[in-house]
Amino acid sequence: MNLEDVKKFFEQNKDNEEVKAYLAGLKQISVQEVQQMLTENEELKKFFDSEKDKHFSKGLETWKRNNLQKLIDEEIKKRFPEADPKDVKLKELEAKIQQMEQEKLREALKNKALTLATEKKLPVQLIDFLIGQDEESTLQNLATFEEVWTQNLQALVEEKLKTNGVNPKDSNVKTQTFTREQLLAMTPEEIQKNWDLIKDQLKNI
Repeated sequence: MNLEDVKKFFEQNKDNEEVKAYLAGLKQISVQEVQQMLTENEELKKFFDSEKDKHFSKGLETWKRNNLQKLIDEEIKKRFPEADPKDVKLKELEAKIQQMEQEKLREALKNKALTLATEKKLPVQLIDFLIGQDEESTLQNLATFEEVWTQNLQALVEEKLKTNGVNPKDSNVKTQTFTREQLLAMTPEEIQKNWDLIKDQLKNI
C-alpha cells in the first residue's frame, strides 16, 4: 500500500468512528514523530519533497518577479555606466575638432601637391588620389607618380619618332630648336619642362 491508497482509504471511511479516532490521534503527533515517519516512509518523504518543491518554485518565481529585474538593471549599470551628458557633448566636440583638423591637413597637403605637380608639369587631375595621411606619404606618392609618368612620356616620344622613320639615339645637343635628335637626347625632366612645345611639335611630325 502506498500513500495514495492510504489517502483513498481515509477519504472513503472518513465517517467511520475508528478512522475518526485514528485521525484524531494523528493530530497529536510530534515533530520528532513526523521526522521519523519521513525517514522510514519513502512514499511520505516523496510527497513532502514534492510539496516542498512546489512551494520553493512558487516562492522563487515571486522573488524573481519582484527582485530579479532590479538586480539585472543594477548589474548592467555597474558594467556599463551611463555616460554623463557632459561627457557625450565633449566627445562629440572632440570628434568634430579632429575632423576639422583632418580636413585642414588634407587641404594643406593638396595645395602642396598641386604646387609641386604644376612645377613638374604633371597632370593635376589625379592629385586627389596622390594625397596621403601626411606630408611624407604625399610626397612619396607624388614622386612615384612623377617617375611613372615620365617613363611613359619618354616612351611615347620615342614611339612617335620611330613611327616617322627616326631611330632613337643618344645626343648631347641641348639647344632649344627641338630637332628629332634633341628630343631623343632630352632627359625626362627636360621633356616635362618643355612638354607643351614638344606636344605641338609631335603633332606636326
